[in-house]
Amino acid sequence: MAQILEITKEGTLKTQIMYKANLSFTQLNDYLQFMVKNNLITHKTREGREVYIITLKGFNFLQVYSELLQLLRTEISSPKVKISPKTCSKPDLF
Repeated sequence: MAQILEITKEGTLKTQIMYKANLSFTQLNDYLQFMVKNNLITHKTREGREVYIITLKGFNFLQVYSELLQLLRTEISSPKVKISPKTCSKPDLF
């Protein structure tokens, strides 16, 4: 979804989204339907062609997504804490 949002920043045709995001026609339609329904992108007609454009909510999604990726990268690159199997106990299931 983030890739589709990036692609639609300038307004993009459906086929361009499909090729740039490497999606099948069915996948593309599912994503576009979901994203339009959730107001992440919108579609307008320009010169008789349907163009998909990111919305303000879509930009906000990209910002949060970017922050999350940065947090994960920081977490992955930090030293790991190792837990010995002997210190882990299985919870009682009954």
